[in-house]
Amino acid sequence: MSLLVIDKPSGPSSFAVCKRVRALLGKRGEKIGHGGTLDPFASGVLPICIGEGTKVVPFLLDADKAYEAVVRFGVETDTLDGTGQVVAEHSLAGLGGGSVADALAHFRGAIAQIPPMYSALKRNGRPLYAYARQGQTVERPARQVTVHELEMIGFDPPDRARLRVRCSKGTYVRSLAADLGQRLGVGAHLVELRRTASGPFTIEQAITLDALAERIADGSPLPILTLLDALAQLPRVTVDASQALVLERGQQMAWETISQGRELLGPVCAILDGVTGPSLVAIVAHDGEGGVKILRGFPSSR
Repeated sequence: MSLLVIDKPSGPSSFAVCKRVRALLGKRGEKIGHGGTLDPFASGVLPICIGEGTKVVPFLLDADKAYEAVVRFGVETDTLDGTGQVVAEHSLAGLGGGSVADALAHFRGAIAQIPPMYSALKRNGRPLYAYARQGQTVERPARQVTVHELEMIGFDPPDRARLRVRCSKGTYVRSLAADLGQRLGVGAHLVELRRTASGPFTIEQAITLDALAERIADGSPLPILTLLDALAQLPRVTVDASQALVLERGQQMAWETISQGRELLGPVCAILDGVTGPSLVAIVAHDGEGGVKILRGFPSSR
């Protein structure tokens, strides 16, 4: 097996969803992981990698994400979302759909964002949320992220805006909501978050846990995606059987053999066309000295 795209419900953690999928599939003891954490209160696209598919998890984490979010203005919380404690309330005087839409312009493109205290990022070996739960605030350097798209798709008076976001890895939509509230001078927090895309995977491909259970119970085909499906965002090159064998053995190969005259540095999928269709040989990159560096090999995928 390789990968399933789950429509995660609001409530359970991403890890809990992985455990549920493993139980449903009867894959006790087999490796399983997810391609990008969703906060428990969030829902939507959660790629679940199974067995050999866990090798591609790092490449899924690097992918852009898309969300639909609901922001509530006038109230700030310690977690920056609706699961936390209220820490401040503000007047909504002057707030409207027009002012919210205008303020969004300041958060498009490359921006600096301070990660929230209630996050799994680690400082001195401890997650930030561990400090936050003890009432401690730890200095966090701002990180550069990119917001490719940020649009208001609706304003619900007096205090809620619905947003569509497409952003780079590492972007916290909770922080985006809080920063937007500060920009408007009224404070804000996130009350709903739904991931609609993660890399090449969309909500239209996703299956709920209940639907997955039903398919398994009645023996219906499962919407399993291949390794190549999972890596659709990466460039591809085709290698012949002898070149595939060199990569499989981890032997030296000139990068020109892989780049084939294209401006590529990696990661790149090396593909072998076989009688049963294309198969993934390896994910490779330029080693900095004119050779090939193998990031992940897949000798068993053929």
